[in-house]
Amino acid sequence: MAMIQLQQILKKIKITLKKAKKVYKLCIIGLGNPDAKYNNTRHNIGKDWLKDLSVKFFDKFTEKTKLEAKIGESHSRGLLWLIPTNYMNESGRTISKLLRSTNLKSNKIIIIHDDLDLELGDIRIKEGGGHGGHNGLRDIIKKTGESDFIRVRIGIGHPGIKDNVTNWVLTKFSPKEKKLLSDSYERFEKVFEMVCSNEINQAQKILHTK
Repeated sequence: MAMIQLQQILKKIKITLKKAKKVYKLCIIGLGNPDAKYNNTRHNIGKDWLKDLSVKFFDKFTEKTKLEAKIGESHSRGLLWLIPTNYMNESGRTISKLLRSTNLKSNKIIIIHDDLDLELGDIRIKEGGGHGGHNGLRDIIKKTGESDFIRVRIGIGHPGIKDNVTNWVLTKFSPKEKKLLSDSYERFEKVFEMVCSNEINQAQKILHTK
């Protein structure tokens, strides 16, 4: 009888642990399109930078089908890394699921994304705001009803003509542009731990000063 009761208790504990939400301090997300043909395009720079940064912290991302994302963990499992596996303009589905399935609030989410309004290689960290015409941010704000997440905006330049934007963001960088972006990436890499420690003001001072 005692053995049966013990088994029942252990079963309940197992179910409770399974249902319990993981406790994260922060989530960092890299936006981009999923197909390999989009790798290293202007629109995918957020995703590409996140993947490059992750190499120092864990071996590989794990697919989470229900979340429509690939995830990783670091900083004693306090930092969640996430790449949506849906298309850029559907990113909101993943972020909405993330907010429902974890303890995270929207202001504890950092989104790395491309920005047409910044010169190539410029980096700006912004807390809250609108979508600025970015389809990924637009969908996230629409589906979550929140806009107070932190953004790491990476400048990809503008083609100069509005009608050329759609094709522009899907182009790849020239060798000269790659060199400039490599320098920008190194600058962001140096303040990454500040961002993870919520030292946003300090990181802004370094990145926003040339």
